[in-house]
Amino acid sequence: MQQRNLGNSGLKVSLVGLGCNNFGGDRIDLEASRQVIHKALDLGITLIDTADTYGNRGERETILGECLGVRRKDIVLATKCGLPMDDAGTLRGASRRYILSAVEASLKRLKTDWIDLFIIHRPDPQTPIEETLRALDDLVRAGKLRYTGCSTFAAWQMVEAQWTARHHNLNHFVCCQDQYNLFKRGLEKDLQPVMQNYGLGLIPHTPLASGLLTGKYRRNAPMPAGARMTKEKRQADRWLNNANWELVERFDTFCKARGHTLLELAMSWLASRTVVSSIIAGATSPEQLELNARAVEWKLSAEDLANIDAVTKKGGCGASLG
Repeated sequence: MQQRNLGNSGLKVSLVGLGCNNFGGDRIDLEASRQVIHKALDLGITLIDTADTYGNRGERETILGECLGVRRKDIVLATKCGLPMDDAGTLRGASRRYILSAVEASLKRLKTDWIDLFIIHRPDPQTPIEETLRALDDLVRAGKLRYTGCSTFAAWQMVEAQWTARHHNLNHFVCCQDQYNLFKRGLEKDLQPVMQNYGLGLIPHTPLASGLLTGKYRRNAPMPAGARMTKEKRQADRWLNNANWELVERFDTFCKARGHTLLELAMSWLASRTVVSSIIAGATSPEQLELNARAVEWKLSAEDLANIDAVTKKGGCGASLG
């Protein structure tokens, strides 16, 4: 498994990471989760990503803590805070008070003394960014966190955060976690230049568009049993539309002509982006995880990438893939 630095930091992460949002609940149980996690380690996947809100408010972190055991030291463990952890909405945000308590709760659930990468899940408009960064800096200096990052920050919010950290000599964010895939390339306009200027690595979330870029969904065909968009109408409504179906069919033809799969295209295209440090993809079985891990091995040519750009970028919807 290829390793990349997380942005300009010294932290190395696997090009393919494991997202833990499938663990527990009605997806896969503890033992099935254990099999996926151990398969990830066997494949050389080092970045394992979760969040306090994944599952039944802490369930995914608890499962991960149960499954890692002595192999905790072999991974880069990433988690997040910021989204509501109670019905009243009082356990949320990025204030000093909440961050300190959220980190302690995550450490307990994960059964570890430190978190390698701690990500602020959403911007908190009610808390000054300096307060957030000072709290994170204190936790880094205390050894409870190693690195920090942000998720779904606007470009101006990332600039403000990085400038504040530099101005006050605080530990700064080393990565961003944002939606990025063949359907969603909007971050290239504003966010990507900021990431490149400040040396932030990108960890794309939803790299496979909730499964639409795996090839298992087909227009006017029965939905696959047990698949995410089969079970979650909200996700199906979000992704299954005529424009996306047309792109899927063009991409499928493009892949077949070159002896590859749609999954390989989706993952290898992300791997070709210099700003991407690691691609977080979920899996419900060891076999699915291995397919994800192997899917980055297609080396797309400059011509391939130009053809993809022509189709996916704004104004290119009428173009064809050569």
